[in-house]
Amino acid sequence: MGRPSNVKPRPRGTSRRGFFTKSGSAAVALASVPMLALASRSEDDEDDDGKRVGGVSFDHGVASGDPLQRRVILWTRITPASRPKSILVRYEVSTDPHLRQVVERGVLRTGPERDYTVKVDADGLRPGTTYYYRFHARGASSPVGRTRTLPAGATPHLRLAVVSCSNHAAGYFNAYRRVAERADLDAVLHLGDYLYEYGPSEYGTARTPEPANEMVTLGDYRLRHAQYKRDADSQAVHRQHPMICIWDDHEITNDSWVGGAQNHTEGAEGAWADRVKAGLMAYYEWMPIRTVDPSDRRQNQRAFQFGDLIDLSMLEERLSARSQQLPATIPAPGLGNVFAQVGEFNNPSRTLLGAEQEAWLATRLRTTDARWKFIGQGVMFAQLKAQGAPLAVGGGLFFNSDQWDGYQPARDRLYSVLKGDASNPSVNNCVILTGDIHTSWAADLSQDPNNPITTTGGYNPSTGEGSRAVEFVGPSVSSPGLDDPTGNTAAYLRSVNPHFKYIDLNQRGYMLLDVTRERVVCEWWYVDTVASLSNIQTFGVAFEVQNGGNRLQPSAMTTPRTNAPALAP
Repeated sequence: MGRPSNVKPRPRGTSRRGFFTKSGSAAVALASVPMLALASRSEDDEDDDGKRVGGVSFDHGVASGDPLQRRVILWTRITPASRPKSILVRYEVSTDPHLRQVVERGVLRTGPERDYTVKVDADGLRPGTTYYYRFHARGASSPVGRTRTLPAGATPHLRLAVVSCSNHAAGYFNAYRRVAERADLDAVLHLGDYLYEYGPSEYGTARTPEPANEMVTLGDYRLRHAQYKRDADSQAVHRQHPMICIWDDHEITNDSWVGGAQNHTEGAEGAWADRVKAGLMAYYEWMPIRTVDPSDRRQNQRAFQFGDLIDLSMLEERLSARSQQLPATIPAPGLGNVFAQVGEFNNPSRTLLGAEQEAWLATRLRTTDARWKFIGQGVMFAQLKAQGAPLAVGGGLFFNSDQWDGYQPARDRLYSVLKGDASNPSVNNCVILTGDIHTSWAADLSQDPNNPITTTGGYNPSTGEGSRAVEFVGPSVSSPGLDDPTGNTAAYLRSVNPHFKYIDLNQRGYMLLDVTRERVVCEWWYVDTVASLSNIQTFGVAFEVQNGGNRLQPSAMTTPRTNAPALAP
């Protein structure tokens, strides 16, 4: 989300940060060796040439992610005193935080070819169980991490945190620390922009990025990941909870699509394909994530089954198939340029997901037995208009061609899945979770939200009739949104977009989801500042969707679980 205006001239397309400004007045997945005997101390201290080498440290903490019912990815990174060809690493997994009841051990090696990162796909675990883990190398031990597998079968209750847009240069990750302190979470979803590519003072001045330039090469991406993983609050959230993450654009560069990006100059910054390859190599090295397709690392869509309660589909919307963003060319006084759904905007070949991923998502939505169908994704699905109008007269004017508004035929295809047809029933209980836009929104999802006649496919904002699903959009961890202290801009946006039930443009924080078979409650929690370290958070508001309702209604703060498993020491 966002693009500094003082770095490079902007080519065609509408940046998301531009909307805020104007409207505001084999380096992957290193697998564990199957239950090797633990190495002796002498072997542990030697590299592949048998030479005695120096010590190591665990400067970047530990992490876990991509939990399944019997497996979970465990991650760490070794910081060696020198650069040996190979380092032997041991790991252990236990059911208690003091690691006295070990259920799995293993040995593996890492080296410079994967930037000394370590990734274990721990297997043979029990569903719905909290585990603790630790790594050892050359006499040093990592912090103890805590993770949790997904439940199987009947699942009455789940609690998830949702975060996105963590810009180290823009401020401190206080929201991560508050999430880390919640012992009763089943997982944390990160919906993209885990890190940002810019150089010093290009998009935030609170902290100085490493390296001191925009990240373009493999070395740049690795150094930036390393800086983010050294952050104490980032380490805290990774250490306490498994993370299910997707990338958005800034993991490579701003407003990316399959063939390029707004913030990429072909030639001067190398070839786009090489930059993507470098960025993804570092991403898979440094994130606790599985590789979907080793022959095509741009494929990142993944699915997670939380018992019979939630089926979660995580979407890839940038690098595998997205068509290039179209420019907004209609001047709107005080708002910059906007666009209408005419001409090329209505080309049915334009896509965010690509045909293969669209079919994959449709199949999951139609066939899952889970009560709730969650979709985790990067850019806002709900229509966001500068001027409202029913579809019959054009649909109005839109702000941002980088989100689903710029890909109307693709959005219509997903609505067709939700509505059903002669061969497929309608899909109910769909909840879309979104990051990217650095602000907080709750929306009923209607294909024609400015048409009040529900019998013609419209939407009744008073009752929610005509809504097919709901969307919760989370605030950023630290990236800037819009300064709207009076709420005037939010009020204007709601007046034009009646399907939005909540808009907050100012605050940073996270979302908390409390899920039962009867309803999904989304709570917005806000930190008081990102300009300095702080332990203050406040509850903002809550909305819920009830089973079979497909529309939002006001809710209240939920009660944390009692007797949650102990946090990692």
